[in-house]
Order: sequence, then structure tokens, then C-alpha cells
Amino acid sequence: MESLSRLISEQASFISSHQLPSGAIPWYEGGITDPWDHVECAIALDLAGRSDEAVKAYRWLRDIQNVDGSWFSSYLDGQAQDLVKDSNFCSYIATGVWYHYRITRDLSFLREMWPTVERGLDFVLTLQQPTGEIYWSYAVSGRAWPGALMAGSSCIWQCLRSGIKIAGLLGLERPDWHIASDRLAGAIREHPELFDKNGENDQRFATSWFYPVLGGVIEGEAARQHILKQWEDFVIDGWGCRCVSTAPWVTVAETCELIMALSLIGEVDRAELLLDWILRLRDPLGGFKTGIKLPEELIWPEEKNTWTSAGVIIAASAQAQV
Repeated sequence: MESLSRLISEQASFISSHQLPSGAIPWYEGGITDPWDHVECAIALDLAGRSDEAVKAYRWLRDIQNVDGSWFSSYLDGQAQDLVKDSNFCSYIATGVWYHYRITRDLSFLREMWPTVERGLDFVLTLQQPTGEIYWSYAVSGRAWPGALMAGSSCIWQCLRSGIKIAGLLGLERPDWHIASDRLAGAIREHPELFDKNGENDQRFATSWFYPVLGGVIEGEAARQHILKQWEDFVIDGWGCRCVSTAPWVTVAETCELIMALSLIGEVDRAELLLDWILRLRDPLGGFKTGIKLPEELIWPEEKNTWTSAGVIIAASAQAQV
């Protein structure tokens, strides 16, 4: 496999070339920016040693945060587009800011971002149910969507743990976050029937499969068995991970997230193999193809997304550390 450092640098340049003066990182030129993928790109920039650009990205989120602690689901040219308030989208800044500190050790920036992180997580927890799961979103009407997503809730659990670590480092206590994260983890591990119960996972999304492992809710041998149990449902030999088990569409982003999950549980050989496979979808002009439909080998869609490159950087960085 080629140099991971070169791959990371190349993809970071692709992301940086799309960052707007405001700090926002859209999907592609002229495209929307959503808070979750924006943070994913900021994490990738930090991992690539471009922390000044990551700081700009986080400050953009700070500056556009809603009064209630939320963000809207998408923005275009600084204006909100999709007014749904997604709990997963609103939590991810906690993980991004925590990793920024882990990489830079910039305590002053951690203090600067703390109010933004705190308001974001407090907003998310208004959607937690008595049984532990966290509902997906608030609609424009202000009504909660009456269902929780396994993938989103697994990511939120990681974000709550990141928020707890930030608070501890700043000498603050949020015992309610500890309680909320324990209740959420218990629901994911012991009551999976609480999630995706409104048909949200009818297509069987890969993220619903591996996110409990990627988020760290399921660990050790249980995590390994969890991944291997559905490996053949999602992985196409020689190409990577399907987005959904019901269609032969391999996506680079889902494959990269699976690589991250495999790296966490010590499945290094499988992770390295998947990373090698997706290199064939790299565009020589920069970035990566989003995905490929098989067996026709039809590239779809045509856009090369910044968040796909972010996934490649994070996956490659995970491989570089094992």
C-alpha cells in the first residue's frame, strides 16, 4: 500500500480547497454544509496537521448555533436550508472539539468552545426517552420524531463521553451526562428493539450494523462477533462496504467507517484490506468517488464529497496508529 501520510495530505488539500472564508466546509463546490459532515471534515483536518483550518470550522459552528443549542440540518451560503434539528448532528461537535484538544493540547480553545459544546449536548438530551434511547430529531413544527436511530444514538453516546471528558478536564461536573450516557448505552446493548422501530432501517443500512462498535458502545470480543456476524451481508470482496445490504452500491465513506471500527477491535488485516480496495475509487484530479454500483461498475453520484475524503483521512490515520 502506498504511503498513508501522502494519502492523508492529498485528501486534506482537497478538503481545504473547498472550505469557505466563513469556515464552513460544504459537501462540494456550491453544495450544502451539514453540521455532522462539517465536523467530520474538521477532525480530518486536525489529523492532517491543519489545525488552523479546523479551528475556523469549529468557530463557524459556534457562530451559527441556535439559541436552544441546536443547529439546523443544512446550510447554503450561510443560510439555513433544512430546518430539521437532528440530534446526532447537534452532538458531534463534542467529539470534534475533544479530538482537537487531543491533537493540539490547546486548552484555551477547549475553554472557548465549552459553552457551544454544553448547549449542544443539553439540547440533544431533551430528546432522550425514559427507556434511554434518544429520538432522532425535532421537525420544523417543533414536534419530536417518535423514533431513535441505532447509528445516530451510537454516535451520540460517543459524543456524550467526549463531553464528559471535556468537562472533567475543565474541572466541571455534569453528573446528568453520566446518567444519560449510561442509560443510552444500556438501551443500545440490551434493548436494540427500541431503535429503528418505525421502519428507518428497512433497507438495512451498514451504519446500523457497525456504529455500535465504531461508537465504542460494544467492545472486545462481543464487538468482534457483532461485526463478523453480518460481514458477508455488507462487504463485497475486492470493493468494500455496501451502503445498504439490499443494494450492490459500495460507498467509500461507509467503507472507511467500517475500517475505523475494525481498527478499534484489532481486526487490522481486514481494515488494511478494505483500505487497499477503496484506493481504486480515488480520483486523480483530487478527492474520491462517492461510490460505485456493481457489477456494472457505474460511478454514482458524480460529485466528489469533502466528507468522503474526511473518512479516508480518519481511516488511514487509524491504520497508521495500529
